[in-house]
Amino acid sequence: MNKYLLSVSAVVFACPALAQGADDIVIADQIRPDAITVIATGSETTLSRLGQPVTVITADEIKSIQGPDITRVLERVPGLTLTRNGGPGSVTGVRLRGSDSEQVLVLVDGVRLEDVAAPSGGFDFGTLTPGGLERIDVLRGSNSVVWGSAAIGGIIAVQSRDLNGVEASAEYGANESYTADAAAGVSSNRAAITLNGGYTRTDGISAAAVGTEPDGFRQWRIGGRGRLNLTDELAIVATSRYANSRTDIDGFGMAGFGDTTEVQETRQASGRVGLRYVSSALTINTGFALADTRRDYFADDAAATPDYGYKARSERADLTGRLNLPADFTLDFGADSEWTRFSSTFDAEAKANLTSGHALLGWSNGRANLAAGVRVDDHSRFGTAWTFGANGSFALTGDLRLRASYGEGFRAPTLFNLLSIYGNTALNPERSKSYDAGLEWGAAYSNLHAAVTVFRRDSRNLIAFVSCASLNRCADRPFGLYDNVGLARAQGVEAELGARPTDTLHLQAAYTYLETENRTRGTANFGKDLARRPTHALTLSSDWTTPLAGLTLGADLRLVGDSFDNASNSTRLDGYALTTVRASFPVTDRVEIYGRVENLFDQAYQTVATYGTWGRAATIGLRARY
Repeated sequence: MNKYLLSVSAVVFACPALAQGADDIVIADQIRPDAITVIATGSETTLSRLGQPVTVITADEIKSIQGPDITRVLERVPGLTLTRNGGPGSVTGVRLRGSDSEQVLVLVDGVRLEDVAAPSGGFDFGTLTPGGLERIDVLRGSNSVVWGSAAIGGIIAVQSRDLNGVEASAEYGANESYTADAAAGVSSNRAAITLNGGYTRTDGISAAAVGTEPDGFRQWRIGGRGRLNLTDELAIVATSRYANSRTDIDGFGMAGFGDTTEVQETRQASGRVGLRYVSSALTINTGFALADTRRDYFADDAAATPDYGYKARSERADLTGRLNLPADFTLDFGADSEWTRFSSTFDAEAKANLTSGHALLGWSNGRANLAAGVRVDDHSRFGTAWTFGANGSFALTGDLRLRASYGEGFRAPTLFNLLSIYGNTALNPERSKSYDAGLEWGAAYSNLHAAVTVFRRDSRNLIAFVSCASLNRCADRPFGLYDNVGLARAQGVEAELGARPTDTLHLQAAYTYLETENRTRGTANFGKDLARRPTHALTLSSDWTTPLAGLTLGADLRLVGDSFDNASNSTRLDGYALTTVRASFPVTDRVEIYGRVENLFDQAYQTVATYGTWGRAATIGLRARY
């Protein structure tokens, strides 16, 4: 443990007293962008008015963290943990407050990214890199009133950059890894357009912990966003993204799990086009979005045609808005309809439709803020689901506020759950009730920000794979099928701290204490911990701009406690500590060189049993902007 004392000293050290005043959320007569989010209500709302905990990670912070691995950015969010089946590019799941990864809704430029052809339907963060991103907003806690299906653990919203100029970067590092990203845009009061793209490849490491053959990853990606103002109040907006990934994977052979020549290819296409209307009394955002995912699997990396594959598509028409009412009231509202379909080598095409509507009534007098809402969803396969939620905040002093929220969540069964060769058309949606309360001092962008939150979430109707005999379905589902069998609880405490002792020093800490429990009575796993949910998780970060010609030094320490790999709690995953050190140096006012060493002490660890993880890795890179 002594070797981590150096890590802690690099991240936490003595600093002078802080000069803390009232939150300054206005710059040049405009509210700072990082003081506003749409993730809580569907419309722009200042963070200080919310009763729900929201974290905003800006482009500057993403850039300072460096590299194509977005999980290193997300680890700064309280309540967030992750699992990965191998090195970068491998299947990566993100959990919020002990949820399943598929219970976290992911939005990229306003488009829901769910793989309805996958057993879980969750988004694979191994296919998303931070290149070209403007910000990441994370809401912790159930919020299906606004966002509908999958928002049980929370929501992660990713937004690409809107540039007026050109930015580019390239880096090279361990395991023959290199990444190149570029973005270019023009912007005026009348119109704006930005294009971005990138390429990443690595020889990687063996996905199987016992393997010796490295499993590589490569991805190329392209995207864009645009805006055309038709009038001062009405604009056409559009976004798009395409990513093509190829990942070497390991599998089971005669000797068990180990090196194989299997490959997964994933192609993701998404986009949205719509209209945005903004006036002093009414805001409306409406559009049509599409998300398409195709996954092909090859038993041999030299094969020209896949052995099997899956296709999934979601088409969604949506409308959200806000009406400013008299007496300090607001009404946030929305309606949408989603058409999904999937097919595979083993399954004929299947379809479903989900139509929804919601309303959220809010009131604010500057010191107190209250909101409550309801949502109704009608699914063509399982029927109707109602969802409720409420939240509030109250300013105790100029800098200290009390906040609390109650939210309900649901997750509709995926088409794979319902209609595949393992499907069960009698499935009901997973449901949750989420509670939290906390105290918060200051704002995340101020000289001192601190918050502590207690939370609990109870979930029911959890979908699990069961034997055919348990439902007397062996005649038509001989290999097993999905059923609503699970009850679970997750509760704990989140703490976060941000400090800026000087204009050149920024310190951050995020800690989570989590208790999870399988509450499904009559099963062998009743009372046991949920799999892959560590009790403790802590991230410490520091960034210091030195007096030496703008040289910036940074360090991150990620500490994760023990957990279990399986529901029976028979396989333990040991805790670990990972240290990253970073540096950047401005060669000119437009060109910068940077570098980092990840896993500085070459810690051996696993987030999923039997799968390997990245060891010590050094990288150097160059950035330019014009």
